[in-house]
Amino acid sequence: MLVPIILSGGAGTRLWPVSRSAYPKPFMRMGDGESLLRKTLDRALRCADGGPVLTVTGRDYYFLTRDEYAQHPQADLDKLPFLLEPTGRNTAPAVVLAALHARAHIGADAVLLVLPADHLIRDLDAFVADAQRAAALADDGWLVTFGIRPTHPETGFGYIRMGEAIAQRGGRQVGAFVEKPSRETAESYVASGDYVWNSGMFCFRADTLLAVAAEACPDVLAAAEACHAHATSHESPVEYAREAFLAQPDISIDYAIMERAPKVAVVPASFDWSDIGSWKAMSDLEAEADDAGNRVRGQAILVESQDCYIQSGARMVAAVGVKDLVIVDTGDAVLVSHRERAQQVKLVVERLRATNHAAASVHQTVHRPWGSYTVLEDADDCKVKRLTVKPGQVLSLQLHHRRTEHWTVVKGVAKVRVGEREFLLNRNESTYIPLNTVHRLENPTDADIHLIEVQCGDYFGEDDIVRLEDRYGRAPAAAR
Repeated sequence: MLVPIILSGGAGTRLWPVSRSAYPKPFMRMGDGESLLRKTLDRALRCADGGPVLTVTGRDYYFLTRDEYAQHPQADLDKLPFLLEPTGRNTAPAVVLAALHARAHIGADAVLLVLPADHLIRDLDAFVADAQRAAALADDGWLVTFGIRPTHPETGFGYIRMGEAIAQRGGRQVGAFVEKPSRETAESYVASGDYVWNSGMFCFRADTLLAVAAEACPDVLAAAEACHAHATSHESPVEYAREAFLAQPDISIDYAIMERAPKVAVVPASFDWSDIGSWKAMSDLEAEADDAGNRVRGQAILVESQDCYIQSGARMVAAVGVKDLVIVDTGDAVLVSHRERAQQVKLVVERLRATNHAAASVHQTVHRPWGSYTVLEDADDCKVKRLTVKPGQVLSLQLHHRRTEHWTVVKGVAKVRVGEREFLLNRNESTYIPLNTVHRLENPTDADIHLIEVQCGDYFGEDDIVRLEDRYGRAPAAAR
């Protein structure tokens, strides 16, 4: 059985301001409106052929990921178990934990197909065919990776030197894994035809991987076994205890296992591939260029400008007399970068984090298990939000010490509790929540409800919430 494992998370700092830690790269929408995560699920379901698909992701992304999966017409959430990490780690712990789970719940002979959720692959038929070739090699005891034929001398990827062909299996032995090279070295790799890019996708049997891990990285395996044993539940979603999870070494599967394994193969990919690692890469994929080489997604006017990429939301962006720029406007942040310096966008995020600026982690629209809210105004004397609450969902029972709230329904019918009183709030009706008053908002209907929330007080931070009940199991300090 071929069991895809989707690895979803990461900050995607080089794609700020669209990718942020609370809404990272896998959730980014492409030009067709689908997220990279949705496209990865497409590939996984094609390969699983009706079987389970495991997803390893952060606890904070669980509900967001479930919502994304629920929109897929072929997705059966009962066959999409989740393994939830309490915090970000690295790929070796994630994959070994997934292998332990698969061995326990699916079978030791399950063939695992590891798929990062931030890749773009358009030719699904070619991908499925290559995955089947990799699965055949995995059944023979190989640890398999996928190699991408280089289209240019890229210095930002690791390379694989291919060795001898493996008879009748469509793969090659791995001669060596090579670190990110210099420009001159990369040019020689491309010219030789013996090197491929390391895609970060893998295929192996669960028992084979665990046996190799026992020899190559026994510390990683032992820590993962302890973490697996201390999971709060072994039914989906599986949640790992924080202390046991953090005891695992922070190391990639490449370093911990693949580079130390005795029997490693590479399948040269026949499919297209991009990891969309920067805005330059995104701009090459997103839209058709005009006669001046400009690509636009959203609203923009370009005057005597050349080879620019502009992505905007609700606002109009105008560029006059510029060249080779990336301009991205998300409403609360604007990025302007030279196309060839796009990799350095991560330095912007580092500076934002150093000052604890919210733009490093959240957007104007923040997603929650119950829906989302958009900040319309954030001033010293008030904060205004528009809330969208999904059908059947409910915010936590809570109170605030430093702010009052006014709720006005603009669409739908809300069920509200203020103090000991419960009542329905219809469109164009309002209610008031005083300081230190227990309150809750619920959507009892089968359609989204929308509200305007006006907060008044001397502090509007999300940590001014005393949570008394929460159906989503979030910690008391978590927002709403």
